[in-house]
Amino acid sequence: MATLRREAGMSQEKAAELLQRSPATIHRIENGDHRVRFRDIEVKAMCELYDTSPDDRAELLGLTAETRTRGASAWWHDYTNTRIPSWLGLYVQLESSAERIREYGPEAVPGLLQTREYAAEVTGLPHGLIDAQEVERQVDFRMERQRLLSNPRPPHLSVVLSEAVIRRVVGGPKVMVAQLQHLLDVTLSPSVQLRVLPLTAGAHAGMTSGFIALEFPHMPGTSEPLEPPLVYVDSLTGALYLDKATEVAVYNLAWDDVTSRALDEKSSRMLIIETMEAFTRG
Repeated sequence: MATLRREAGMSQEKAAELLQRSPATIHRIENGDHRVRFRDIEVKAMCELYDTSPDDRAELLGLTAETRTRGASAWWHDYTNTRIPSWLGLYVQLESSAERIREYGPEAVPGLLQTREYAAEVTGLPHGLIDAQEVERQVDFRMERQRLLSNPRPPHLSVVLSEAVIRRVVGGPKVMVAQLQHLLDVTLSPSVQLRVLPLTAGAHAGMTSGFIALEFPHMPGTSEPLEPPLVYVDSLTGALYLDKATEVAVYNLAWDDVTSRALDEKSSRMLIIETMEAFTRG
């Protein structure tokens, strides 16, 4: 790919600008760094930019597929018989290499913080989509993801939850008490921060949807991240991966807005405890 770029008379910096990626990412793609996300759409864009021949394009797309296959030893590939959507599989790869994760959850506890019982309730929705055995496999997958938080160098996880999330009865009061206690326990870790956005906060920038913002470590000895920051927004049938600087900037503003309206960590814990006590009283 580097040869094709040079033959097109283009620098890495110019290619990065036109492709709306960081120079570091272009460098990593050209050098076959296994940590980079090789996607057909990006390789096709580079081929078009460099005006490559049909033969070169076919070869490069084949190498792209091979690169993805070489990652098959990762833990999530143990779940190939599970109906994990392809877009979620990509997200898990990104999540596992992130340095910082920020998530706004308007409707449910984030997957990294769910108990098994809570996860089983929300994974089975909508009813009739998957059977009980598949629900169990997907819950196993989610529980495995949570090992990320117990790594020697875990990512810093910052979560803002709508107050509706902690008050919504999922699976009954007993399940909710266990889930809320788990939130209190996991946030004792210095790498996990949880705040609650109260219903009294009024209109806010997170009302459109939940989102997850990922930031990645820097390349050794440089100020360039291994991957540009991105935002992940999912739905029942797909997901958006937003990595253009202008897109990420919008979600940074949304994050600033919800955090400015959220309770502080101490007050959030107090509200969670009060909600637990209410569930316990029935």
